[in-house]
Amino acid sequence: MSGSGIKFTTTEMKHIALFESITRASVKDCIIDEENGRIIFVVKEGDLGAAIGKGGRNIRILEKLTGKKHEVIEHADDPVQFIKNVLRPARVKEVRITQRPDGKTIAVVTVDPRDKGIAIGKNGKNAERLRLLVKRYFQIHNVSIV
Repeated sequence: MSGSGIKFTTTEMKHIALFESITRASVKDCIIDEENGRIIFVVKEGDLGAAIGKGGRNIRILEKLTGKKHEVIEHADDPVQFIKNVLRPARVKEVRITQRPDGKTIAVVTVDPRDKGIAIGKNGKNAERLRLLVKRYFQIHNVSIV
């Protein structure tokens, strides 16, 4: 779990233990976003269904127990697939990852125009989640959603 160099706080460890005990899914990452009242979990590839549970049952249980919104993202080793997973259910048409002259890596994500609101999220919180996660996993410094 911590092979990626990510260190967890005691609070994050407690949330991971609770999440794994209820869902039986393997957690790769846990981010507590106090500002938006949510906990973001990144689960092992293939564990998304188990994490959510039948009809969202596991998420409802966890949200009731913690009083926080839970968001679950399926991990992927490929940055393009990972970006699509983070933005789900928005339909991603294209992801272009390029290196700027200053050496920083950026991603430009084209989504279905009808899904732009979903991709960006209320007050930009989904776009913020995407930026945080791609920087954490792939050293992609910025993401534009077009």
